[in-house]
Amino acid sequence: MKLPISTLFKLTCNNQSLTRSRLQQMCGITSCLFASAMVINSAQAATLIHAGKVIDGVSDEIQSNMTIVVDGNEIIKLSQGFIEPQQGDTVINMKQRTVMPGLMDMHTHFSYQSSPASYSEGFKLNPADYALRATVYAKKTLQAGFTTVRDLGDAHNITVALRNAIDQGWVSGPRIYTAAKSIATTGGHADQTNGYRANLAPDPGPKEGVINSAAEARKAVRQRYKDGADLIKITATGGVLSMAKSGQNPQFTTNELNGIMEAANDYGMTVAVHAHGKEGMKRAVQAGVSSIEHGTYMDDEVIALMKKHGTYYVPTISAGKFVAKKARIRGYFPDMVRPKAAKIGPLIQQTFTKAYRAGVNIAFGTDAGVFPHGENYKEFEYMVEGGMPAMVAIKSATIEAAKLLRIDDKLGTLESGKLADIIAVNGDPLENIKLMGSVTMVMKNGEVVLNTTNP
Repeated sequence: MKLPISTLFKLTCNNQSLTRSRLQQMCGITSCLFASAMVINSAQAATLIHAGKVIDGVSDEIQSNMTIVVDGNEIIKLSQGFIEPQQGDTVINMKQRTVMPGLMDMHTHFSYQSSPASYSEGFKLNPADYALRATVYAKKTLQAGFTTVRDLGDAHNITVALRNAIDQGWVSGPRIYTAAKSIATTGGHADQTNGYRANLAPDPGPKEGVINSAAEARKAVRQRYKDGADLIKITATGGVLSMAKSGQNPQFTTNELNGIMEAANDYGMTVAVHAHGKEGMKRAVQAGVSSIEHGTYMDDEVIALMKKHGTYYVPTISAGKFVAKKARIRGYFPDMVRPKAAKIGPLIQQTFTKAYRAGVNIAFGTDAGVFPHGENYKEFEYMVEGGMPAMVAIKSATIEAAKLLRIDDKLGTLESGKLADIIAVNGDPLENIKLMGSVTMVMKNGEVVLNTTNP
């Protein structure tokens, strides 16, 4: 069947996978010059980002006056100078901006945002309420320049559904790697029944993310796999915001940790570990986990172990500063939580400085949700305050985070063949790190989701 020219034009504009031979068949003429021309023009159409400055995630030097060529969802090349567009090309003018890879936050919680009402929400909100609210937090995070995140512990496994909805294009948000429900021990930091009165506190088990043996640990990991999680999150020590007395005691035995790791390795899942106290960190690192989150009481022995095992440190300075500030407000936290927040919160930045100077692998992570979503960029300021150069801080949120996620073959740098996750900020963040909070353009997977500048 022959198709009119107008229909062919629409088809080629909307479907770049049409081949010349297929168009010729549809045209009904073996030598259809129109079909050939349309395929050639369609294949050549690209997006050109004219960048005044570029941080590519590879070099330690900033580059000036560059063009980033994007075709579909892939970076084709970076070229010196501003390439002139060909017919059909799209130009994004970032000549007054600094362009860099999409940022990655390795510690977020989309099912939650801290407030004085947080501790009563579980008695009022349904899973659908959490899920719908999470879409708002996800969009804020993406528009802040974070195109990829790890979500390390949610309610009702909502981030599995949120991840899938984002991937389907139903809602706007970053690429999510989720741990779903964190794994704890009875009474531990992620035991969701802490603080409940007796008749409202069931005895949760591996399915609910609470374990008390190596066998239960393996079952909990397998349940997370069944639920659709991408990785595992465990709470190896006490924590600040849970309704439990200790903020740092070890809460997993060595056998339980080994059970976690055996199952996680079998299923190809990395393991992120909430930990404040030294002993819990030691056991986790020796078991072979991928990252330590928070790490407040990390000492020289733990640092040496982390360097030996190649364990990443995800500092979350932002969360520490936020809870320390809110601890001064009577009534913001319950009385059991408030002294922990006041004591532990201020120490995390000091630990970060010590770990950085010692050469520990560091990946950017904020614990967003403990503080308002969308303010993730403040972590850059705190890292620089703590002695990390701005370029290193930015790399911690790009290539280093990609390495932790094991996706550095496709994300984390601006290079030919990588996925087109690209952002732009005002000015030069190497001169003023606060500019990481002034994101003006966000491209995720080749699609522009934010552009506040004029073309």
